[in-house]
Amino acid sequence: MKIEDILSAEELVSLRLRALYAENGYSLYKMSKFEEYDLYASNKDFLESERIITFTDTTGKLMALKPDVTLSIIKNTDLSPGEVKKVYYNENVYRVPKNSPAFREITQTGLECIGRVTPELISEVVRLASQSLSEISGSGVLDVSHYGLIGETLDSVSLSADAKKRIFEALCAKNAHEIKSICEKEGLSASETEKTVALSAIYGPAGEAIPALIKVFGENKNVLELKDLVSYLKKEELTNGVNIDFSVPGNIKYYNGIVFKGYVKGLPNYVLSGGQYDRLLTRLKKNVKAIGFAVYLDALEQLETAGGEG
Repeated sequence: MKIEDILSAEELVSLRLRALYAENGYSLYKMSKFEEYDLYASNKDFLESERIITFTDTTGKLMALKPDVTLSIIKNTDLSPGEVKKVYYNENVYRVPKNSPAFREITQTGLECIGRVTPELISEVVRLASQSLSEISGSGVLDVSHYGLIGETLDSVSLSADAKKRIFEALCAKNAHEIKSICEKEGLSASETEKTVALSAIYGPAGEAIPALIKVFGENKNVLELKDLVSYLKKEELTNGVNIDFSVPGNIKYYNGIVFKGYVKGLPNYVLSGGQYDRLLTRLKKNVKAIGFAVYLDALEQLETAGGEG
């Protein structure tokens, strides 16, 4: 009897992903099923769902069944100066999935790099995200954004805080008309408006999008980071299925730099989500950098139901 006849698609993918991460030098990280509620309550907008299962333990502390893995890893990781911790996990989390009315126990696999995060390590993580999609399906797409470039563009012109927020929301919705309207109402010049709207217009295969980025924004630090990332992926022969897309949604209060979402054919929502989250580390009083991603294995149930690849 083959192992494929025993295990579900979710379990098979989980095994393949864990092997991939271990082969690339990541160590397995195990954690408790619960943490103090305050950790999640103070960072609810970082979570996939704000609804959390809580209970009071024997000491009177309010605890929570973990709805997220990243926050728990950050809390329990101590590093020496210059050190980097590279870990992967396969954990159950407890939350309300998209389009579901009830809590579920969900298996989530992913990896985190915390500490001295270099450009080379960022490229490695994006590569592993792309390879993770290949382990799920032969038709994966990874959309890559750069929140540093978005922030720099919005900060370079005279915009109110509310206007920046609305432009970011319009950008995530791919609504170029709304971005232009907001810029004009804020009194930006034609050239400033054109540059801001360009964030929503530049989209496509990673190799093709870089020249368009350089033409509009020049070779600044953020553009060069994307350029170097794409060059690395070309060497690894992984640019097929990788797009530059500044509409990638996320919380700009926590994320910075490279941010990405992964999709597979047959599912309307992303199955992989990640990026650099230095701002979250700063908020949690950790003076280090971090990048990671999670693969939402519960989505594979929908893929099997739809008759897709698993």
